[in-house]
Amino acid sequence: MHAFDVLGDPVRRRILELLAGGELSSGEVTTVIRREYGISQPAVSQHLRVLRDSGFTTVRAEGTRRLYAVDPTPLREVDVWLERFRGFWENRLDALATELARGRRRRRDPDPPATPPAPTRDEQT
Repeated sequence: MHAFDVLGDPVRRRILELLAGGELSSGEVTTVIRREYGISQPAVSQHLRVLRDSGFTTVRAEGTRRLYAVDPTPLREVDVWLERFRGFWENRLDALATELARGRRRRRDPDPPATPPAPTRDEQT
């Protein structure tokens, strides 16, 4: 399965978000996903299987529990693919940051003192 097919599903994206905070048991993941999406335990297990089979997660047994963690390798591959498109939004984000900074300066100093005009030629002599 292609990485974007895996990431295209909101449930799988949410599972990865949960796992980005650290290793979780399948039960912990299932509890959150069932509450947020209202899907069954077998459906959550299927999403976990897709993530594992596509390399986005690792799983290890600890007694009867299965602990899942993010495997960043496929995410790096997605990041490399996205690199060619970053220029489309980075300049806009830089411009937005500039405008936000201007707005903050205006709020801090809404009525800056007027700068005196430069002296005219006649005033300089």
